[in-house]
Amino acid sequence: MKKIAVLTSGGDAPGMNAAVRAVVRTAIYNGIEVYGVYQGYLGLINDDLKKLELGSVGDTIQRGGTFLYSARCPEFKDKEVRAKAIENLRSHGIDGLVVIGGDGSYRGAQRISEECPEIQTIGIPGTIDNDIPGTDFTIGFDTALNTIIDSVDKIRDTASSHARTFIIEVMGRDCGDLALWAGLAVGAETILVPEVKTDIKDIAEKIEAGIKRGKKHSIVMVAEGVMSGQDCAEELAKYIHVDGRVSVLGHIQRGGSPTGQDRVLASRLGGHAVELLIEGKTALGVGIKQNELTQTPFDDIFSNKGSKFNFDMYELAQELSI
Repeated sequence: MKKIAVLTSGGDAPGMNAAVRAVVRTAIYNGIEVYGVYQGYLGLINDDLKKLELGSVGDTIQRGGTFLYSARCPEFKDKEVRAKAIENLRSHGIDGLVVIGGDGSYRGAQRISEECPEIQTIGIPGTIDNDIPGTDFTIGFDTALNTIIDSVDKIRDTASSHARTFIIEVMGRDCGDLALWAGLAVGAETILVPEVKTDIKDIAEKIEAGIKRGKKHSIVMVAEGVMSGQDCAEELAKYIHVDGRVSVLGHIQRGGSPTGQDRVLASRLGGHAVELLIEGKTALGVGIKQNELTQTPFDDIFSNKGSKFNFDMYELAQELSI
């Protein structure tokens, strides 16, 4: 292992910079040259690679987003396009590639490992949705969670002052972890997640029962994968008349300085990724389970998609919101 490349792909997540920093410095410590790929897989196609030094990642651990930039690249599904990217990696003498991102990013790394076995690939889970099997937590999840909590705490002040029901729409297309964890943390009266089918009429009845016992306001947390906040409000209005408001937190959830937990997680996973490359490993996603570093084959990660949801935690949230 003489040269490796690192890229960030898909939606940005707080802590990506910390992961890149760990990859670069661990590699250099072990005598390996590192190249940053700018604009994700698009940068591989366009040969936008630059050598990174120790100073290249200085003053980045606390920064949100990704200084390598990121981009969606659906054309990477085309084998001819991937062949061009692989040729660019070969022209730079790259032996290993570290990909920081989510499911789609991992699939690109897997294709490279299949079509060019001499280039080893390792994935680092960087996505706020926490939807990657093989790890308890993904980089960015904790920061996004705390951003939601801070926002909803402020919204609740208004909700209680005006006796209103607030519907909070959070990210989570296929995974309800952000809605679940944030809902439990802020004491939401109702949590809607893609993993559990919920009857809007039941939610309306629950809110109405709270009003009858003197409750002045409530918080409904809905993951975007279930429905939009506006659609939720319109559905509720069919069964109950309350002074309701919708807040869509949107991309604010992706931004901000990473929390201490995300910085440490990113640093550990970045270092572990390089160690695996040095050991000759490939087509693996790194992760953390019960505070221990792990590695899982891409095939296993893809086959277990959607298996992480904590139904016990969901039941607890239901019990505490009576």
